[in-house]
Amino acid sequence: MGERGHQRISEAAVRLLGSERSRVPVALFSTQPPGLTLTDAYRIQAATIACRVAGGARVVGHKVGVTSPAMQEQMRVDEPDSGVLLDDMVLPDGSELARRDFLSPRIEAEIAFRLGRDLKGPDLTVEDARGAVSEVFLALEVIDTRFAGWRIALADSIADNASCARVVTGAMVRLDPAWDLAAEPVVVSVDGRAVATGEGRAVLGDPLRPLVWLADRLSDVAPSQRLRAGDLVLAGAVHASLPLEGGTTVRATAPHLPPVHLHVA
Repeated sequence: MGERGHQRISEAAVRLLGSERSRVPVALFSTQPPGLTLTDAYRIQAATIACRVAGGARVVGHKVGVTSPAMQEQMRVDEPDSGVLLDDMVLPDGSELARRDFLSPRIEAEIAFRLGRDLKGPDLTVEDARGAVSEVFLALEVIDTRFAGWRIALADSIADNASCARVVTGAMVRLDPAWDLAAEPVVVSVDGRAVATGEGRAVLGDPLRPLVWLADRLSDVAPSQRLRAGDLVLAGAVHASLPLEGGTTVRATAPHLPPVHLHVA
């Protein structure tokens, strides 16, 4: 990449970070000449994360997004993306969020994992992923966009850290090898009324498969990159995302996993 390319990446990262602070949206990157490749989108994402880490944040894991048909249809894309989780984005069960802290927030319920050992691609299997997982839990991910509305291209989402804003985590339980997480139904309720449901198989056929996809993608970027022991990994929403409104309580439940909820002021 030439000097002009590096400058463009740096300028885009600065604009996104500024938008996050000011809550004033920026224009889509994908519609500005010369357009935005997925490779450059991930470079912008990496630049924003590097700035956050330089400011004191700590990487604690990853998210895999648009893994279900419902989310791919909603976002008008046909492949997943990924983002990075920082410690100041991850909150405990029952946390209260302020609607005013976001631009256009939406909520997703997901099956998520904590790794007990490193997971390095390529050529992994679901059983490889299962063997690397220590714990499993439900998570509520708040997605948001620093662009003007949700009519964004996949590259815009990737540049914007896969639209990840906050993650509220439920209690983590040790993964039982006998559990069929693909058949695990997750129900989302708002103020006690069920509004969405989906099974684990909605995300690439098995919620462990996004770990395979992500580990393989990281190895494509650089052979040394991998998912590391202790990382949290969100597998993606099992349903289409929902608007996150102030004055509500959102809860996700599943038969084998502890519930998770958040309040929105």
